[in-house]
Amino acid sequence: MDQEKNGFLHGELTEKAIGVFFEVYNELGHGFLESVYVKSLLCALQDAGIRAESEKPLEVWFRTHLVGEFRTDLLLEGSVIVEVKAARCLDPIHEAQLLNYLRASTAEVGLLFNFGPKAGFKRFIFPNSKKKLSSSR
Repeated sequence: MDQEKNGFLHGELTEKAIGVFFEVYNELGHGFLESVYVKSLLCALQDAGIRAESEKPLEVWFRTHLVGEFRTDLLLEGSVIVEVKAARCLDPIHEAQLLNYLRASTAEVGLLFNFGPKAGFKRFIFPNSKKKLSSSR
């Protein structure tokens, strides 16, 4: 998949993933646990030809020290983090969580999907110079 589409980093991949999100939402609706949506998205993304991994561990580094680890809901093509919520509406804390994942990882693009009463998503980009340092570990 191309790096940029319409000027967006990983644009083709994120556009396709957003389409899959709406397919899953239209089929399941709202009201399930987040884990159900993650598993459903994983199946649908793979059916769409997107390499997707769930619960992918990503390390958090501080200077030269490994200080923690988190697990993404989904990691697409090794480059886009997907965080899944099943909330009434997206909250700034949900956005902060995804931005922290992007800050701590080599991924620069994230998608926040909400399977609430109204389907919603946000796309985030977080490039920084630390990405080059952490990818060399």
